[in-house]
Amino acid sequence: MNNMLPNVWRPDLAALLPANPSTAGGPALTWWIALLYLCMITVRSLIHMLVYDSGAHSIATIDVSVAGGANIVAMLGQLGAIQLLLALLLWVLLLRYRGFVPLVLLVFMLEPFLRAYVGHLKPVITEGVAPGVALNWAVMPILAVVFFLSLCPAQREPTR
Repeated sequence: MNNMLPNVWRPDLAALLPANPSTAGGPALTWWIALLYLCMITVRSLIHMLVYDSGAHSIATIDVSVAGGANIVAMLGQLGAIQLLLALLLWVLLLRYRGFVPLVLLVFMLEPFLRAYVGHLKPVITEGVAPGVALNWAVMPILAVVFFLSLCPAQREPTR
């Protein structure tokens, strides 16, 4: 992973499941962006688990003083535990198997899309705009571009 940007700007879908996941063929920039995004995901999961209200009211502005508010807080805390398990698995993939950067970025890209879709099907009533909702639409195109870059080879093929 020597090059920050691709040498060839043509994506190779075989990069999603590389033959040798120990080595990365994509640009180093995509690995660094994935690492930064995974830090944010890890912090988000820890907030859901450890903050007194799971971030429900203090961050997402969900009214937890209603009947069942304690259940909302408990469910968000449990969601944080699931998010942390996924984050730990993604940490292993990013740090040990750098060839899976495109696959990790695909997961990153699908997660806000699925959250937005479920939010449309089952809307959450808030007192303000939750950061997750506000950032979803900004993050999706950025992740799509980074995912595209991760599929483009950054190392030159050896000449024969």
